[in-house]
Amino acid sequence: MLKPDITNCDREPIHNPGRIQAHGFLVAVDEEMTICYCSENISQFLVEVSPTGLLGQEIESLEGHLRKEKSRPGYLRQLIYINDGDELFRRINTQVILNEQQFNLIINGAGQYYLLEFEPEASDLQSDLQQLVGRSLSEMLSDRQLSTLLSNTSHQIRQIIQYDRVMVYKFHEDGHGEVIAESKNDQLASWLGLHYPASDIPKQARELYKQNLVRLIANVSIEPSTILTRSENGTAHPLDLTCSTLRAVSPIHIQYLKNMGVASSFSVSILDQDKLWGLIACHNYTPRFINFRQRESAKLIGQVLSSAISFRQQEENQQKAARLRTAIEKITRQLLRDVPVQEALFNQEITLQDTISSTGAVLYYENTLHTTGLVPNDQFLNELISWLNNLEDTSLFETACLSNEFPPATPFKNIASGLLACRLSPELKEYMLWFRPEFISTIKWAGNPDKPVEIDPNGLTHISPRHSFEEWSQLVKNHAVEWEPYEREAALLLKDEVNYAISRKATELRVLNEKLREAYSELDTFSYTISHDLKNPLTTIKSYSQLIQRQSEPESKIRDMAGKIIDGASRMQAMIEEVLNYSKTGQDKMSIGLVDMQGLLAGLRHDLLVSSQNPALQLEIGDTPALHGDKTMIMQVFSNLIGNAVKYSGKTANPVVRVTGEQINEHTIRYAISDNGIGIKESEHQKIFELFSRSANVKEFEGTGVGLAIVKRIIEKHHGQIWVESQPGSGSVFFVEFKESSAS
Repeated sequence: MLKPDITNCDREPIHNPGRIQAHGFLVAVDEEMTICYCSENISQFLVEVSPTGLLGQEIESLEGHLRKEKSRPGYLRQLIYINDGDELFRRINTQVILNEQQFNLIINGAGQYYLLEFEPEASDLQSDLQQLVGRSLSEMLSDRQLSTLLSNTSHQIRQIIQYDRVMVYKFHEDGHGEVIAESKNDQLASWLGLHYPASDIPKQARELYKQNLVRLIANVSIEPSTILTRSENGTAHPLDLTCSTLRAVSPIHIQYLKNMGVASSFSVSILDQDKLWGLIACHNYTPRFINFRQRESAKLIGQVLSSAISFRQQEENQQKAARLRTAIEKITRQLLRDVPVQEALFNQEITLQDTISSTGAVLYYENTLHTTGLVPNDQFLNELISWLNNLEDTSLFETACLSNEFPPATPFKNIASGLLACRLSPELKEYMLWFRPEFISTIKWAGNPDKPVEIDPNGLTHISPRHSFEEWSQLVKNHAVEWEPYEREAALLLKDEVNYAISRKATELRVLNEKLREAYSELDTFSYTISHDLKNPLTTIKSYSQLIQRQSEPESKIRDMAGKIIDGASRMQAMIEEVLNYSKTGQDKMSIGLVDMQGLLAGLRHDLLVSSQNPALQLEIGDTPALHGDKTMIMQVFSNLIGNAVKYSGKTANPVVRVTGEQINEHTIRYAISDNGIGIKESEHQKIFELFSRSANVKEFEGTGVGLAIVKRIIEKHHGQIWVESQPGSGSVFFVEFKESSAS
């Protein structure tokens, strides 16, 4: 099947066709008021005028054909100057009489030229325009419902121009149109609800409708008149007819109308702000001319309708947007409290899903997915976010057919046919996502929307006008309800609020970190002060006690007291050293590397066996997978844990301590240090890791209660964890896990 070039309609130069409709004639003058262009059919209206003879003449050469009271010298020149000098008079109209026939003279600019277009005033429409327009405007202003307003407007326009069919034709986002209101002769079939493809009114035609608010095709069967001009250096430059009232119509569109059986066509543009919202499209099945005054009356109604539509849509959108803003304000109040972002968006009465009409919502924040409502699985969401990251601009991405953009979404059409994605910041790949389900609908087209293909002599494919307009139904799947502009605005508003909360919390965290650094510094100073201030008196106490013991014959009681003083001073000195080590553990910089655990544990085993007072001690080393971390700190961990295991199993007849490691998964290694010692009550399993905390059953063993606190701090610095499983009298097993990719 041949694929047509659907852009050939868009490229057609319809603004400068070089011809005009033949129910009037055109003259164009330059800034010197010299006639540079003239329509060939001028001689049909002014028999004695030769179009070629008129070229190069001054504008005054036309004034002789005006009725005497209108032929004062410079009359046409003055009209042109007025049009050029005051915005209020642009595209002015005045009535003139040529050869006893009344014409409307329409003047407007065209680049460096001025267009003078002459149209007959005569019309077969007999109606009181002032009364009709007044009644129409009164009824329009009283209509509160948009559907009623559109229906009444089509009826009022039909009364003014007396055409067979008047439709209100609305453009959708993709450019295709839909008939949403209609007034017609009873004999005609209704077109209400029918859709027309975007190629029926191509892009450049839609742009012209924004500039020319009314457009008449008086008779599709009359050949247009050619515009004549003098060539310069063998080249004739076409005249820009963008603002022309008489501008000829594209042959493609003429054939299109003929295929529909239409003899005359008239349209009034409906604008919403600067956007072409739709058209009041009018068809007559016999030729019917509408003069300038009647067209201007219809244009006035169209302009009032445009304002009414803008107002009512704005009013409706504001009401809907207000509901969304209320939800966002409730979330904002949570964000302003000391509540994490994810909790404010998900664990409250109003959630992320409630901020925009959706069936499910997702927050991807700090590498974690948070969801509410109906959403696809985590694997799909991660793939979708990776895809969004590769788009050029994802500050705000929307689609009503996600599977067209991202094919893996097809299996999830029931919950994710529509997507609105808002990136929190350009730097961070974090998103808020809203999903909508599939909305299966039937579109009724006026004929098959795929236009037939024709092949030109160069072998290129082109679209030709459609020949059939019989109703053709299309079942639309994989599409969700479109996202509205106020919903996009709500997403951006919420993004700003979330980013503000994140920024504020980041600032608070920086302040807290600064306070922690100050606290660490104070603790460090305090620790060294304690070490310095207490070590000296302890040394003195210890020294004098040793002197007493070394006296030749001290009394036994005094010797015992001196021994107790020495032991107490030694314990206090050891405690001071432990406190100092604990304070330094949190501040020491880490030197990360691969630690040979087999060699490290073998060295510790040798030292402990040599220093042990129990020859029955068994210290077994199992598997020893290597660790990533700071070697000195890791040695401190295992020296403490294995030393404790040896110490607290020392009063057992046959003490057994075993150390073994295993790879739990790709990023986790776990070591277990077990013993058959005194054990620990379950109620103390957490408490023993606190500073200066010891189990109740270890009073007969030496210790400061600092060692396990140091171990826990080191493990946490490696982003690992430590816990114990134990019962009194049944020994203990200490588990330590290291995250291989997280040590920092």
